[in-house]
Amino acid sequence: MLPRWSRAAVHLYKLGSQNNMELRKAFCFVACRSYAKVAMAANDSAEKDFSTKPEVQLNKMFWTKPCSLALPQGSPLRVEEPNYEGIRHIIFKLLLFYSKESKSIRGANVVYRRIVSQVDKPAIYNVFSMEKTFKTTFSLLVLHMWLYLRRLKEDGKEGVEFGQYLYEIYNHDVELRVSKAGVNLLLTRWMKDLEKIFFGNIVAYDAAMLPEAKYDVLPNVIWKNIFSVDGLSKPNDAAMGAVQAMARYARRECSCLSLTDKESILSGNFMFSSLENPRYDDYVREDKTEF
Repeated sequence: MLPRWSRAAVHLYKLGSQNNMELRKAFCFVACRSYAKVAMAANDSAEKDFSTKPEVQLNKMFWTKPCSLALPQGSPLRVEEPNYEGIRHIIFKLLLFYSKESKSIRGANVVYRRIVSQVDKPAIYNVFSMEKTFKTTFSLLVLHMWLYLRRLKEDGKEGVEFGQYLYEIYNHDVELRVSKAGVNLLLTRWMKDLEKIFFGNIVAYDAAMLPEAKYDVLPNVIWKNIFSVDGLSKPNDAAMGAVQAMARYARRECSCLSLTDKESILSGNFMFSSLENPRYDDYVREDKTEF
């Protein structure tokens, strides 16, 4: 799996810097068709009801200036590398506990726990008026994987290598989630479909963030990838408010991750912006600057 991810990562990195729109459209088409099949297999509901959730003032959220997501020193949420001494240090060193690969694997596990924590909490579904189903959870998982992998590109080869370990952890977790959803027959086929969706979504999100892309491209991609069941229907006014808010959230998280230092990124000592009990005063739009 690692060689395959490495080749795919290099290919996707090139796609992000080229204007190959036809290939991106093809990826999106595959993703939409595969979503429908996987959603049916996991017994998802046909449509989401955006009017039955408690009212959230989405139009006032995610306008504030981006900031670093790094956890401060002394935070109880930080995960520090164990500092063994004496004979224990020697033994662990002989066992390659302090090797670059071992440290990367431990860091990738912490990072993935940060991603899963954001995706599995009820807050994100309440804020964006979403039903928690296999499809929506998987879609949000892919979105946050993309946010993080996009940040890893800034660290060059080291970031790509770290992404290999993260993808392995993600892939194992998705397989467990598919089994838990009741898809036990032809599991390999479903995993291949979900892999296509994963890479298709990454290409679509990268295309939506290109400098030449129109500002409404990202909301359209988020609607197709996350909110829409078939990828073809159009959002109503209530749904569009949630879609646009999620697009602002994604753009802001991209900027926040870019402001987060490399050590925090690779060690997992950061937290995505909290969606728990949001205070709307903190999200009021300060100016008309779009980021």
